Amino acid sequence: MSGRRRAEPERKARGLLYYLGWGISAGLLALVVLVGVLAILVPAVTGSTPMTILTNSMKPAYPPGTLVIVRPIEPEAIRIGMPITYQLESGKDVFVTHRVIAITHSSNGKTSFTLKGDANGAADEAPVLPVQIRGEVWYSIPYLGWVNTFVGGENRGWVVPVLAGGLFLYAGYAVASSIASAAKRKRGEKAGNASIPAASQGMSSTPDA
Repeated sequence: MSGRRRAEPERKARGLLYYLGWGISAGLLALVVLVGVLAILVPAVTGSTPMTILTNSMKPAYPPGTLVIVRPIEPEAIRIGMPITYQLESGKDVFVTHRVIAITHSSNGKTSFTLKGDANGAADEAPVLPVQIRGEVWYSIPYLGWVNTFVGGENRGWVVPVLAGGLFLYAGYAVASSIASAAKRKRGEKAGNASIPAASQGMSSTPDA
């Protein structure tokens, strides 16, 4: 009977460690997949653009290294308080993400926007015209901007497919490993349960008179 008592806590401990490890793996997998969807899939489907915050001008909302997903927006839909991304100079890939603090409608029907970084003491020098606006900040992911900077430009052509393939391979490995571990555990439990009655019967038998 003492062997049976020792075996049961051991099986329970192995079962607890298994479920704990499975839970951690599942959580990490879900997090990786979620980040991949938010950073790659959603922008591709919606026509949005991932961009990286490089300066402190929008702290604390968007500190350096934050990945912001910039979604196209019509100028008429822009409101005060909205963070938007605009092209600093026409023809140059230099963009600024600041918050709208004023909207001006001139007598000739033209509209311009005054923007300011949350951490800046003064507004941007020049008003922003609708033609400069790339879009509004839809959502952001902390720290992931540095990765986006690395995979930008020439690197994007091979890094993004590699990352996507890695996510799928990891997901397949995690699922297969979980199924294999569960099957192995069940076989072990069945083998243990099959040996217990015989051992118990042998312990309880009495010698013939």
